[in-house]
Amino acid sequence: MTIQSLKEKIDIKKLPAHVAIIMDGNGRWAKKQGFARTLGHERGVDSVRNTVEAAAELGIGWLTMYAFSTENWNRPKYEIDALMRILVKSLHKEMKTLMKNNIRLEAIGDLQSLPSGSRKELTKSMQATAGNTGLTLVLALSYSSRWEILEAVKSIINEVKNGNLEADQIDADCFNRFLTTHNIPEPELLIRTSGEYRVSNFLLWQIAYAELYFTPVLWPDFSKEDFYAAIVDFQQRERRFGLTSEQINKLEQKMHSR
Repeated sequence: MTIQSLKEKIDIKKLPAHVAIIMDGNGRWAKKQGFARTLGHERGVDSVRNTVEAAAELGIGWLTMYAFSTENWNRPKYEIDALMRILVKSLHKEMKTLMKNNIRLEAIGDLQSLPSGSRKELTKSMQATAGNTGLTLVLALSYSSRWEILEAVKSIINEVKNGNLEADQIDADCFNRFLTTHNIPEPELLIRTSGEYRVSNFLLWQIAYAELYFTPVLWPDFSKEDFYAAIVDFQQRERRFGLTSEQINKLEQKMHSR
């Protein structure tokens, strides 16, 4: 199926408001080509660019990309150093593209653990794009969901201890306010590449009702066509949120009759 025919199958009125992506397979792609793992990460930047452009062109509001997990700090030092260099280089290189496409950049995770140079370039990029009103691109850096949840729990305990919050006021909405994603809508679609079937400590609280889409494509090979295919698959699913199909149909009929 061609990229145009795939794009034509997408209903612009039924786009997911927020798509999250676990970008996996850079190392395996490099190994298959006989290259060093770091080259796989470099090639993966092209897939990031293509995916961001595809999301922006469709009119999707939010795109979160799992760029570096807290577990990734356990990788060999040379690979971590290369990833941080690629991050700085990419942020600097892609600034014109972000501004041209009205894309706002944000980041979630333990950003203080990033090298100072990476953190400085990231802050600079976020400040420069803060006024943009199109797609919001969120980079998850030094991020893990368990870390985020534990930090939220600690903050809530401190608020209760300081008398700013009562225990019976703590509900899902309250808890959500203490997460790093408190100003971001929950993902409706989670994409994972490379054929792995797990969520790897990513947005565990936030993806409670997300549709999961797994593809065998390694991240450096992930194209606009692959992104469109994921959107088409998403739109073919029925999202019930615990309701029955009959209840969903009645709600849709009620909305259309207004």
